[in-house]
Amino acid sequence: MTTNTTATHVAAATDATVTDMTAGAAPRLDFAKSARNAFRALIGFDAAAREGVDPALVELIQIRASHLNHCAYCLHMHTNDARKAGESEDRLHMIPVWREARHFFTAREQAALALTEAVTLVADGGVPDAVYAEAATHFDDTELAHVLALILTINTWNRIALATAEQAGTDNR
Repeated sequence: MTTNTTATHVAAATDATVTDMTAGAAPRLDFAKSARNAFRALIGFDAAAREGVDPALVELIQIRASHLNHCAYCLHMHTNDARKAGESEDRLHMIPVWREARHFFTAREQAALALTEAVTLVADGGVPDAVYAEAATHFDDTELAHVLALILTINTWNRIALATAEQAGTDNR
């Protein structure tokens, strides 16, 4: 198969996936019902990850990972949660371009956003030492472990929502 043929198949598969995800298809399965123990364990892990972490930072992490993973379901849920918690529209709009809008975010938030990107996109080259070291200057070991756990949980939630074709705006919270 030539590179052009491969690219055409990948583009067609991507277009079909986007069409499937946006055409109003019903979720594929109810993960919480079908894998109750796994779902409960993930809820417990998520709750434990949040312990001691500023709720605004929790939402920034979840929103950024959801952007990167193209998870509309989680992005909708967490931007709404952030608004309810008092997050400004300006900051919400700047999360995807935080590097170009650093003045909207504290150094600590920037370190968490950079770490979120590195861990979420880990297949693109791992977690660079500089990114990890910067995060370690802003968080003690316990906080850093919780931030990492948050990044891991939102990436798992994103993958569940995407795999089961959850639709934005349909969460029951």
